[in-house]
Amino acid sequence: MTATSSAVEAVYRIESARIIAGTARIVRDVGIAEEIAQDALVAALEQWPEDGVPDRPGAWLMATAKHRAIDLVRRRETYARKLAEAGRALEDVPPPEPADPDGIDDDLLRLIFTSCHPVLSTEARVALTLRLLGGLSTDEIARAFLVRESAVAQRIVRAKRTLGRAGVPFEVPSGPERSARLGPVLDVIYLIFNEGYAATAGDDLLRPALCEDALRLARLLAGLMDREPEVHGLAALLELQASRTRARTGADGTPLLLAEQNRGRWDQLLIRRGFAALERAHALGGAPGPYTLQAAIAACHARAVRYSDTDWPVIAALYGRLVGVAPSPVVELNRAVAVSMAEGPEAGLALTDALVGDPALSGYHLLPSVRGDLLERLGRGEEAHTAFVRAAELTRNARERELLLARAERVSR
Repeated sequence: MTATSSAVEAVYRIESARIIAGTARIVRDVGIAEEIAQDALVAALEQWPEDGVPDRPGAWLMATAKHRAIDLVRRRETYARKLAEAGRALEDVPPPEPADPDGIDDDLLRLIFTSCHPVLSTEARVALTLRLLGGLSTDEIARAFLVRESAVAQRIVRAKRTLGRAGVPFEVPSGPERSARLGPVLDVIYLIFNEGYAATAGDDLLRPALCEDALRLARLLAGLMDREPEVHGLAALLELQASRTRARTGADGTPLLLAEQNRGRWDQLLIRRGFAALERAHALGGAPGPYTLQAAIAACHARAVRYSDTDWPVIAALYGRLVGVAPSPVVELNRAVAVSMAEGPEAGLALTDALVGDPALSGYHLLPSVRGDLLERLGRGEEAHTAFVRAAELTRNARERELLLARAERVSR
């Protein structure tokens, strides 16, 4: 690959989301907008090697894509008739839209809300968001989630068709609808990060590229929706979680528990960014949402210089509030861990055992893993061994399986 071709692809990776968003505002179809953006990429690959890389390559790609979008609109018979009747100039296309009542008028924000529309399944939202906003190829998405490339391609194609058939407008909803739609948007970004932070399956615990994509999306959303506290709460949570990435595995890729991590390897810049985002979330007022509460928990860990300095009673109290805001068996399990550290393993085990019959956790490997840890701390080695083996059977991540089997062997000695 030539240096110019590399430059074209690098610029497109950075600017593709803005190009697709700007083009979609004209053609009102994200699928067509993506095709036009890729046409602009092809044009750059053809012209830049001869003419040189422009001084503002991103602006060149955007202008090329928008010109092609306007040409497409002009070719539409109905539009041509309206243009002749109204006598509008090309620069007036498309007609101006009503101003957003909350002052949010950004093409990227429209693209985020469109790609995360509730008419799509969660899997489709994730794939489409990574494709349109993350700039990932179909192959990259498939490798990130360990699924076939053809399956990802089908999800993306179906998602675009679904949006088209449903007539989903390319807009940011206002009022109550925006609040209702914001939750799924935040959930998709968090899901992308979480898959990178603790991979569901495969040979590696971490997939840093997914974490970076989710962080970028969270920062982008926080910049576009500065008055939404929960947006800043999500950004804070991801910054603080990402700060631990380098310390979460050993040199050979073996997962390290929180108590074993070298906190000197935690990224202080990300921690400061996380604190700032959390402060912004609190400053905006209102009752903290689930992401802000989780960020507050992560902040407690970040403030502890040593594991032994962790303020577990505060963390347990925060998990108690989180259960009230976003009740789920997984949150209850996390609360049980915090309670075990604040009040002792017996108290934590009682809460954990109450979850054993919950069907939502029947295949969740962290339930027997937590039980194994608590049983080990109580000196009940044989039961702990059984729990760790069960957890190893349930996980699909090779690194986690190795860790759990090693713990099972250790407690059986």
